[in-house]
Amino acid sequence: GTLVAGDTGPGNALLDDLMQSRAGVAMDEDGRMAAAGKVDRKALAALLAHPWFDRSFPKSLDRGAFSAAPVDGLATPDAAATLVAFTSATIAKGIVMAGGAERIVVAGGGARNATLMASLAADTRIPLESAAALDWSPDFLEAEAFAFLAVRSLRGLPLTFPGTTGVAQPLPGGVIVRP
Repeated sequence: GTLVAGDTGPGNALLDDLMQSRAGVAMDEDGRMAAAGKVDRKALAALLAHPWFDRSFPKSLDRGAFSAAPVDGLATPDAAATLVAFTSATIAKGIVMAGGAERIVVAGGGARNATLMASLAADTRIPLESAAALDWSPDFLEAEAFAFLAVRSLRGLPLTFPGTTGVAQPLPGGVIVRP
């Protein structure tokens, strides 16, 4: 019954950066690179040791606050597998910290990464479904959310709440600039 929000970690950012720097591609297409590798438990533990993961919600942090340095010495498939395990573990931990969930609705590029989805299903033991199953766009959900917030702003309705950003009371946000 209580609204809780916050980032669970850097998501796919570290994996995407790895794929760009090592393979010259934007992402691990369908999770194939990670599926070919093995998780390095020592590197995974180093990634998960970031103190931010122990902070309670609400919380948010820029992806630049995280480093993939623990996987630097690994072969690309093993580095990718380790980063998938990291992403999955941080999402699972975030769900537990937020009080649990009955289902996980997945959107964004990670929804097409079969290796990540299998890892997330194993780590959470919570049913996963695509945002498409709810007639939401898996690819444009974030853009649609910002449009929703813009309409709330136009109507003077709150955009931020104590459980989402830690503000003392619900507050409107944004500044409308008209030409």
